[in-house]
Amino acid sequence: MGSSLRTGGEIEEIYNRHIDTVYRVCFSFMKNAADAEDMVQETFLKLIAGNRQFQSENHEKAWLIVTASNTCKNALKHWRRKVENIDDYTMLSDSAAASEDTMLSAILALPVKYKEVVYLYYYEGYQTPEIAKMLHCSDSTVRNRLARARKYLKKTMD
Repeated sequence: MGSSLRTGGEIEEIYNRHIDTVYRVCFSFMKNAADAEDMVQETFLKLIAGNRQFQSENHEKAWLIVTASNTCKNALKHWRRKVENIDDYTMLSDSAAASEDTMLSAILALPVKYKEVVYLYYYEGYQTPEIAKMLHCSDSTVRNRLARARKYLKKTMD
C-alpha cells in the first residue's frame, strides 16, 4: 500500500468530525432518515474509494458537503425513485412531525439550487465567495439565489 492511503483510524476521525454535517445535508435533500443514511454511506464510500488528500479540515468539510449534495441529487434523478409509491414517504412518526418547525419545512420546500446556498450560508457559515467556489458558479449567482430564497421564504412564512 502506498503512503497516500488512509488508515481505518484516519477514516474514522474524518467520519466523526463530519458525520453530523453530512447527515444534515443528505436529510435536507432526501427528506427521510433511511434515504439520508444511505446517502451518507455513499458519500463516505466515495471518500474512501477516491483517496483524496485535503489541504485542511475546511477543505475536507467542503468536499464532503459538495459530494453529499451531488450524491443526493443523482439519487433523486434516478428513474426508480420516480416510480415508488408516494404513500411510503408521507407517514412520518409523531415525534418527527412534532419536532419539525415551519421554517425548516419552508427551507426543505425550496428548489435545490436555493436550498443548497441557504444551507451552506446559514447552517454551515460559509461566505458567498466560498459557496461560489464550491458550487462552481459566480459570487453574484450565489447572492442572487440567497436573495430569491429569502424572498420566497418571507412570502411563505407570512
